[in-house]
Amino acid sequence: MGRRARDRRRQQQQQQRQRQERDGSGGGGDQAGWAGGYPEIVKENELFERYYRELGIVPAGEWDDFMAALREPLPATLRITGYRSHAKEILHCLKEKYFRELQDLEVDGQKVEMPQSLSWYPEELAWHTNLSRKILRKSPQLEKFHQFLVSETECGNISRQEAVSMIPPLLLNVNPHHKILDMCAAPGSKTAQLIEMLHADMNVPFPKGFVIANDVDNKRCYLLVHQAKRLNSPCIMVVNHDASSIPNLQIDVDGRKEVLFYDRILCDVPCSGDGTMRKNIDVWKKWTTQNSLQLHGLQLRIATRGVEQLAEGGRMVYSTCSLNPIENEAVIASLLEKSQGALELADVSSELPGLKRMPGITKWKVMLKDGQWFEDWKDVPSNRQTQIRPTMFPLKDEEKLKSLNLERCLRILPHHQNTGGFFVAVLIKKSPMPWNKRQPKVHQKLPQRTGDIEVTAANSGNGSECITEEPALAENEESKKMQELPNSDTEQSKKEGVCGPPPSKKMKLFGFKEDPFVFLPEDDPLFLPIQNFYALDTSFPKMNLLTRTQEGKKRQLYMVSKEIRNVLLNNSEKMKVINTGIKVWSRNSDGEQFGCAFRLAQEGIYTLYPFIHARIINVCIEDVKILLTQENPFLSKFSSETQKKVKDMAMGSIVLKYDPDPEKPDDLQCPIVLCGWQGKASLRAFVPKNERLHYLRMMGVEVFKAKRKEEESDSKVEEEVQHSLVQTEEGMDVEDKEHDLGTKMEAEISKESSCSPVEGSAMEVENKIEDLDQSSKNANSHVSQESKDTDTSNVKD
Repeated sequence: MGRRARDRRRQQQQQQRQRQERDGSGGGGDQAGWAGGYPEIVKENELFERYYRELGIVPAGEWDDFMAALREPLPATLRITGYRSHAKEILHCLKEKYFRELQDLEVDGQKVEMPQSLSWYPEELAWHTNLSRKILRKSPQLEKFHQFLVSETECGNISRQEAVSMIPPLLLNVNPHHKILDMCAAPGSKTAQLIEMLHADMNVPFPKGFVIANDVDNKRCYLLVHQAKRLNSPCIMVVNHDASSIPNLQIDVDGRKEVLFYDRILCDVPCSGDGTMRKNIDVWKKWTTQNSLQLHGLQLRIATRGVEQLAEGGRMVYSTCSLNPIENEAVIASLLEKSQGALELADVSSELPGLKRMPGITKWKVMLKDGQWFEDWKDVPSNRQTQIRPTMFPLKDEEKLKSLNLERCLRILPHHQNTGGFFVAVLIKKSPMPWNKRQPKVHQKLPQRTGDIEVTAANSGNGSECITEEPALAENEESKKMQELPNSDTEQSKKEGVCGPPPSKKMKLFGFKEDPFVFLPEDDPLFLPIQNFYALDTSFPKMNLLTRTQEGKKRQLYMVSKEIRNVLLNNSEKMKVINTGIKVWSRNSDGEQFGCAFRLAQEGIYTLYPFIHARIINVCIEDVKILLTQENPFLSKFSSETQKKVKDMAMGSIVLKYDPDPEKPDDLQCPIVLCGWQGKASLRAFVPKNERLHYLRMMGVEVFKAKRKEEESDSKVEEEVQHSLVQTEEGMDVEDKEHDLGTKMEAEISKESSCSPVEGSAMEVENKIEDLDQSSKNANSHVSQESKDTDTSNVKD
């Protein structure tokens, strides 16, 4: 009902706009002024041009090209996401099918420009195109390409991410064992890149590394969860803190607590955003130097906090989508100067070959919004010294300035490769910061833990801990003001037990109150039937299983990596966790009669599969097509090999595995693992709609949303959907109802090669799969039991 209501509301709004346009063009009046929409923003800003001309960040003779590029729309860019073998299959599908259909295609007499790969992005996994939405909808071939992009974006296999935004994670040089902190992570496209790098080897379900993704804005943290959960990683944790005062975390190392230092830190700080003028055209009229002056202090504090938490030998990438040296070189120079040799700028000129970049500058001036220039701090009048700070100016000592190597910074100019503007600096930590020479240490052994272990921002303390560490940075004024905003749900943690007076203040937490993270105890009787039913390997890390409830039945089981568990258990009082873990099992309402009360969840199947030794059925590609296009197909429809394997298997949850055949290169060449259910005489897959469509496309079954031409057809489809919703509620009670829908959801599958499209009735697969999708709704994120859904369809990094 919610979806249909939204569709009706959009249709009513569209009809209202059409009426307004007709009224406005017909007779003038009050409506006439609205017929053309909002007035077009003039892409001119005299102060902007004056400022950057004077600073000389654009090479001589390129100013006109620079300004012309800023006034042009930003081309759409996409990045193929996910783990390596699946990403290669998507790339193959794009190049061999959709891009080929665009060759020699003309729309309105003009040849369609082919999408181009970004030359500097590895393995051709990033592309840009100048195709607008208007053009995409004018041709059937382009419309299919557009729908492919939209659908694959929804299920997380393609990320619509600005080209320059992809650079910082690449320069971090992440390995699967690295401990990573993303300080200002929302909306999460860079975080997704980091997760992909951790899972470079798909055969390793639990990499030793992890990503802690932080953002100060509680609501934006849920955008971050939405992005991260699509990658289904047990190695990601989303937290909610002010980045400039993010707390030191501890981990257990051989029974002793040690402070957690990160191998890699991404510090993509808030900025004025004048590098985004091509997509955020409001910047043209709002731009002033005051924005940079106000942000400089916050940016420096965040960067300082980052290098404090960086491990020796670690790498931190500082980045902004601004061209202004006050936000860029000035921050880096100040950080390097006060580090007294503990930090150095890395020379990354040989990395990302093909990326055109400008070196960082060493001379700049400060300008107020009234156009007044200052070249030195001593020239700033006392009444301006609250706006302009000494750290905004370049060093006067030429020898010291040269030793900073500011030319190793990168500035991306829009006209060089048709991108947005961007700044990146890569810092290496050689030794502890001078104000933190004495590394934090802990002198107390950890107590033994028994029973259920609850990890929540408001749980009781585990006893006092004698911690010797340098005082953390004080909270900045911006953070305090934000915390004083009204209408925020607040929660407080218990006092931390710290040796010596005075006791530390209670941590104030705001936003949604999160459900607790409760780890299963070693002897929990819940686990034994699961272990026996699926014949789990003895190496299965059951201690990493958790739930989000303390009382009543445990309905969902989630899993985290050993390292994330370590962080959770040892930092419950000082950290607000928004989300972590992937769902691996869901309670089945009738499952106990089949030997196990929990069925497998598709979200975590790639993590679980290496540990499962029973209830696995290997299927051929034709069987996979049947599973993904039919609701409850009878066993007689499957291959004889599959029927033999199922014959002696008890009813209940199963694993369906497809292994590619190298001798059939036209078939899908990446492995697929699906969650399924074996009924009395049928077999079905529990897979979300978008994932179904993804696999079908990879197998050459062209699926697009059929246009409904008649009102009668609309009502009939709605009745079928409503009927299916009732019958597949919670996707659990499959056994008693499977025959009612057994022959209903069929689509013809082409027997041609994997690249040929399927026409006719197979085109309605997507509409029918909407019915099947209800059985997989539980695969969504477990952010909370409260309502926290946020529309993220137009999120851009």
